[in-house]
Amino acid sequence: MGAVTHYLEVQAPAQRCYDWWRPLTHVPDIFPDVQRVEPVSGQADLTHWVVSGPGGKNVEWDARIIDEEPGRKVAWKSVEKGTESSNTVSTAGAVRFDDHGDSTGVEVSLQYEPPGGKAGELMATLFADPQRKVENALGSFKELMESSSPSR
Repeated sequence: MGAVTHYLEVQAPAQRCYDWWRPLTHVPDIFPDVQRVEPVSGQADLTHWVVSGPGGKNVEWDARIIDEEPGRKVAWKSVEKGTESSNTVSTAGAVRFDDHGDSTGVEVSLQYEPPGGKAGELMATLFADPQRKVENALGSFKELMESSSPSR
């Protein structure tokens, strides 16, 4: 299983940072490969992810929020869905918020385990240089939080 983590300080309150991350639907705003994250009807803790893969092929999976502490942390993990091919990805993530008053330490952690065969080759390309992708995404999040109004 691969894993990446990145931490940086954001000049925004922890609750505002948490509120942005909590529905997970904003993730495509900072991760260019993520096309969309949509809530699954009737389940506030379940989302459907669509990510651009190589060769114009999308990779899709569902993920459930498995741990959260309002204002402090949100964590999710892909879920098995019978034998549907859309959930060939085993992935998990977490965002932690360290409240420092006017600023917040934000840590993003992602774990992934690609399947074997053709799907594994696709996932290896999808997760190419994940550390850089997480660092860039967290940089974009910092810029977004620091340039937006406090009421956002």
